[in-house]
Amino acid sequence: MNDNELRALISLLDDEDQEVVEHVEQRIRQMGGQMIPLLESEWEGSFNPSLQKRIEEIIHDLQYEAVLERIRDWKNGGAMDLLEGLWIVATYQYPDLSLPKLRQDVEQLFYDVWVDFKTDMHPDEQIKAMNSAFFSKLKFAPNTKHFHSPANSMINQVLESRRGNPITLCVLYMLIARRLNLPVYGVNLPNLFVLTYKNNSGVQFYINVFNRGLIFTTKDIDQYIDQLNIKRLDTFYQPCTNTDIVRRVLRNLMLAFEKNGDTERVKEVDKILNAIREDGDGLPLSDYTQR
Repeated sequence: MNDNELRALISLLDDEDQEVVEHVEQRIRQMGGQMIPLLESEWEGSFNPSLQKRIEEIIHDLQYEAVLERIRDWKNGGAMDLLEGLWIVATYQYPDLSLPKLRQDVEQLFYDVWVDFKTDMHPDEQIKAMNSAFFSKLKFAPNTKHFHSPANSMINQVLESRRGNPITLCVLYMLIARRLNLPVYGVNLPNLFVLTYKNNSGVQFYINVFNRGLIFTTKDIDQYIDQLNIKRLDTFYQPCTNTDIVRRVLRNLMLAFEKNGDTERVKEVDKILNAIREDGDGLPLSDYTQR
């Protein structure tokens, strides 16, 4: 079908016969995301509120299916690119978000840090330099005022506002650190996402990005876990996977929508989460918690 035929098909969404409308809507959904630009054009040219609402619902569903397809492809492809995973999550609310632009923005952060960074420093000094650049120069900070805002789980919004929750701040910090060839990885703690510096020489310590890059040790984690009165698990001490990180971001997003009373979005995000859940995945306690 050419564009004129497709536009004619979309115009039938305003037909008086409900059976015709249902048939047309089904056909449009089957044709997928290619229909979105034409649907948007029809919406802009319509003065019928009910038709506009129907078009909005179809567009949302088509965009949502695209998110599900992307996240499945990302996981099945090995989940190698963490930034891509966070981009996919963000396209749930920002479907036109550009991944190349996102990469460009993160690359600029790297250059802003790199110009003042020395690779021959001791690991502690490297992290102190990272902290100075990330918090003072780039001006990233915890979003304590609106901690449960869905925007904290949207990587583009965190880049724009320079405010985020523990996991999104950790992700940006880690992406910059990895570009600087620092062995920095994510760690799934209960109630709090942190980073670990772990090199091949046996040096390992932890970084609380939400507390302006506070450095702490394995013993500190021991005490933290014991205070929570839960069993010490290896996952609380060792690097987690990109899939673990994206799953946790999605759980934070679910909790944010839940606190806003947006049950429909909670269900939709849960479905995205299920698309990257591992077979037989028991999920550590840390994956069920906020932050």
